[in-house]
Amino acid sequence: MAEKFDVIVVGAGPAGTSCAYTLAKAGVNVLLIERGEYPGSKNVMGGVLYRKTMEDIIPGFYKDAPVERPIVEQRFMMLDKESAVTFSYKGMEWGQEPYNNFTVLRAKFDQWFAEKAVQQGALLVNETVVLECITQDGRVVGVRTDRPDGDLYADVVVLADGVNSLLAKSLGFHKEFRPDEVALAVMEVLKLDRKIIEDRFSLEGDQGCTFEIFGDSTHGILGTAWLYTNKDSLNIGVGAMLSGLIKRKLKPYELLEYVKTHPILRPYIQGSEQQEYLAHLIPEGGYRSMPKVVGDGVIVVGDAAQLVNAIHREGSNMAMASGVLAAETILEAKEAGDYSAARLDKYRARLLDGFVGQDLKKYKDATHHFEKYPHYFEKYIPLMNRAAGELFTVDGTSKREKQRKIWQGIGTAGEKFKIAQDLFKAWRVMK
Repeated sequence: MAEKFDVIVVGAGPAGTSCAYTLAKAGVNVLLIERGEYPGSKNVMGGVLYRKTMEDIIPGFYKDAPVERPIVEQRFMMLDKESAVTFSYKGMEWGQEPYNNFTVLRAKFDQWFAEKAVQQGALLVNETVVLECITQDGRVVGVRTDRPDGDLYADVVVLADGVNSLLAKSLGFHKEFRPDEVALAVMEVLKLDRKIIEDRFSLEGDQGCTFEIFGDSTHGILGTAWLYTNKDSLNIGVGAMLSGLIKRKLKPYELLEYVKTHPILRPYIQGSEQQEYLAHLIPEGGYRSMPKVVGDGVIVVGDAAQLVNAIHREGSNMAMASGVLAAETILEAKEAGDYSAARLDKYRARLLDGFVGQDLKKYKDATHHFEKYPHYFEKYIPLMNRAAGELFTVDGTSKREKQRKIWQGIGTAGEKFKIAQDLFKAWRVMK
C-alpha cells in the first residue's frame, strides 16, 4: 500500500521549508521533498535574508543560523560607462540585535533551515523529482516521483517548486510565463580575504554592505546588478528581464563579465577568486502575473506563486510568509476535515490581505512600465551622471553658468516636458 502523509511539500526552499517547519511543529505528519542533493543545492538568490519574517518562524534564529554578515549599509548606484551617481543609507542600529537583514549563502542556510524542520518532525527526502500530481475526481491526492514505487499520497500537497512551476502548470493553474514576466539572473561567489572586504567596503567586524546597481550594468535592460559582502567572499551578479535579453540578443554571462570588468566596480573585486557560478529564473510579473494558488487538495507558495517584489529586492521573506500562511490554513482545514478549494482559499485571502499582497498590488504596474520604457535606464541615468559630472567639476566656470549648461544639456523645451511626463508616470506606478 502506498505511503500516506498529512501533507506533502514539494521544494525545500524558503517557502517550502517554512511551511513544513510550521506544520511539523504543530504535530502534522509532513513530507518535504527536495530534488537537489541537499536543500540549497538548486536554489539561487542574490543573498539577502530579512530578519522579521524568519524570526516569526524561529525566534532568535540568527544566533544559530549560518548567516554571513548583518547589513549596516545599503548603497544604490546609478551606473554609466565611466561614472556613477551613488546614494546610500548606513545605520549602526542595523549592526545590533535584532538586526534588519543579513547576507547568506543559500547552500548553507537552506540546509540549516531544513534540518530545523526535521528536528520538529518533518521527513526530508533529497534527490527526488516530483514528476506530477496525482489527482482523483479533480482533487490533488498525492504526487508521483521518479523513485521506484514513487507514488505518495497526502490530504494536501503544497507546491513550492519554484518559478514556472511545472506542477502548477500541469494542473492548469498558469500558462507558460512570458519573457516579460521573468528575469534571468546569474551570479558568482568570489572568495576574498575577510580583512580586504572590510577595508574596501569600510566595514568593522561582522558588518556587511550591499550594492544595488542600475543602468549600464544591464545595458539599459530592465534589471539590476548587485554586489554583496559575505564573511570571506562576495556575491556579484546581474539579473535582467528575459524579454530584454532576447531582444538585444545578449547572454546573461556576458552581462556578468561586463559588470565584473566595469571600471567603477572592478576595484571592489580585484584579487578575488571564483568559487561558484549560479544561474536562475526569477519571477518578475508580480501581482498581475500571480497564478491560481489554491485548488482541491493543493496550495501554491513562494516563487511558484510569483511572490517577488523586485522593486524592493524582496523575495525570500515573501516566500517564507506564504509558507507560514499555507501551513496555518492547512491546520485549520485539518481540524475541520475539509481540504476543498473553498476551505483552502483562506490562504489566498490572507496572502492578499497581508504585506505580501499589499506590496505586490502597490507595485503591480511598475515592472511592466519600466520594461516598456527602457529610456529610464538608457537615457536618464547617463543624463544624471553627466549633470553630476558637470556640476562637481571645478574648472573656473561659475556655478550659475554650469547650471545653465546642465539645463541646456537636457534638451529642447519639448524634451524637458517629456522628461517631466516620464517622471510623473514613474511616480504614479511607484506611489
